[in-house]
Amino acid sequence: MTIRVLVADDQTLVRTGFRLVLDAAPDIEVIAEAADGEAAVRLARRLRPDVTLMDIRMPKVDGLRATEQLAGPGVADPLRVVVVTTYDADENVYAALLGGACGFLLKDAGPRLLVEAVRSAANGEAMVSPAVTVRLLARFTETVRRRAQPVPTPLTARESDVVLAVARGRTNAEIADDLGISLSTVKTHLASAQGKLEVRNRTEVAIWAWQRGLLR
Repeated sequence: MTIRVLVADDQTLVRTGFRLVLDAAPDIEVIAEAADGEAAVRLARRLRPDVTLMDIRMPKVDGLRATEQLAGPGVADPLRVVVVTTYDADENVYAALLGGACGFLLKDAGPRLLVEAVRSAANGEAMVSPAVTVRLLARFTETVRRRAQPVPTPLTARESDVVLAVARGRTNAEIADDLGISLSTVKTHLASAQGKLEVRNRTEVAIWAWQRGLLR
């Protein structure tokens, strides 16, 4: 199955570069480009791409607002949006994750990670470049973690193990190896945890764990 991608960025060179890299992959096709957030929302709603790569700083409607309109908590049928940013210390990335983005990518990540980001998002894997994601979440929730007190959770012990592993950026396969359980069991525990926590993807699972001070 071909992964259909919309690229939204106000820089022509960035859009062109992303298209060249993605179209070279046998399972990915760039179906449209948008030079501003308003066009990105309009095209995404009409074309329903599998993944939208969304720049943060764009004219008319910025990427944060566009992401919220396409994937925010109030969207009945949210799209998969991966936010693209230049700086890994950009606080807007954290806001984008809370606004519904399923992950993010640094613009200088390179062709391999760009393709990996698109495939991961299409497969429902929210954490792209896990180490950077965890670092950002840790930085922007530091104050929350300092104030947080341990609170009861609705999760079973094994579900908690899986949630903490996800928050640390571990893939399902790595979690299965670490915990000595099957890949299907990991997916079952993760799906159950997401339902109990009322979160939609791995990114929101990680945010939930960080905000409650469950990791150091």
